[in-house]
Amino acid sequence: MATIADPLLAAFHATRALSAALVAPLSDADASAQSMPDASPAKWHLAHTSWFFEAFVLAAVPGYRVFDPAFAYLFNSYYEAAGPRHPRAARGLLTRPSLAQVLDWRAHVDAALAAALPGLDAAACDLVELGINHEQQHQELLLTDILDLFAANPLAPAYLPDAPPAPALRARHWQAHGGGIVRIGHQGTGFAFDCETPAHDVLLRPFQLASTLITNAEWQAFIADGGYRDPRLWLSDGWAWVQREGIAAPLRWQPDGETVMTLAGLQPLRPHAPVTHISFYEADAFASWAGARLPTEAEWEHAAKGADPGAGNQLDAPAAVMPLGSPGLFGDCWQWTASSFRPYPGFRIPAGAVGEYNGKFMSGQMVLKGASCATPRGSSRASVRNFFYPAQRWQFTGVRLAKDA
Repeated sequence: MATIADPLLAAFHATRALSAALVAPLSDADASAQSMPDASPAKWHLAHTSWFFEAFVLAAVPGYRVFDPAFAYLFNSYYEAAGPRHPRAARGLLTRPSLAQVLDWRAHVDAALAAALPGLDAAACDLVELGINHEQQHQELLLTDILDLFAANPLAPAYLPDAPPAPALRARHWQAHGGGIVRIGHQGTGFAFDCETPAHDVLLRPFQLASTLITNAEWQAFIADGGYRDPRLWLSDGWAWVQREGIAAPLRWQPDGETVMTLAGLQPLRPHAPVTHISFYEADAFASWAGARLPTEAEWEHAAKGADPGAGNQLDAPAAVMPLGSPGLFGDCWQWTASSFRPYPGFRIPAGAVGEYNGKFMSGQMVLKGASCATPRGSSRASVRNFFYPAQRWQFTGVRLAKDA
């Protein structure tokens, strides 16, 4: 058992330490506020990830003392099998427990899990590994939710003040990929979320994939050419969304078209940086305008075979992260695909409460591939299937074009 527990314990401690470091620049008020129903307070992310370990691992450990039984109602997210929960849209009303109390709870959970891990069986260790990867997802959400919160503040505060240098223009070329029957989905050993399985064969036609993401300068050209005013470019639902919401630019762009809200506060728009905070509808319209299309998730995953998923601009430590145009398929922005988030052939929902992790969300959402500047390095894979609704754009989302060969 020690051969399992030792690296798992190191990964657990590293993940928990990064979460604590991410909230260190925040006040209790910063960590308690909620900008919209889709976002959650930073304090809630810290608490929910602790609840996950407590509810699914530590509750079965003999002698474990639950830190506070009332917290289960406050910090369960969507697990029906785990009991009732506080409404998602009202998480910002939870001024108590304080941030300090939540951090005390985390220390309690950390100590208990570290003590229990050497004696856990393989199934429980699998749940610990799931919990680590679950917390890494929440680390990214914590940063994007803080950005959404600070963007709603007229003072436009910075999470951290130091912005990275602006990137230079990177030349684009089209990478050709042959067609045929290819295998996608998680294969071999190592962690994967349930929705990445089972591996299966897909028939692809020959295609080409752009070597770089679409930049802010290219998006400015799309706007200048009337891209947001031309219904011919848009899917029907997308055009209705543009009209209903008055969409005229990516989220975070300021009215002057030259300034953008970032985790470093208001910054000049970087023309050669990848455009981000765009919806699937916008990505699809841009692709139509550019005479190209979005890749399918199978095309993207096939193209990523052999690529290093830990390369590129990803999260290593607390920072005012933003897309920089790094080479490769991973990092900077999650990339919208043309594929809906549906189960793979042969998918079966796992038994128990953790079966609610991904399976019940396989409706109405689109798949994104890669990783972003806020994705904890080492947590992505070619087979990872991120997913959001077509109109959502508060994540670090971007565009990589494809076209038929």
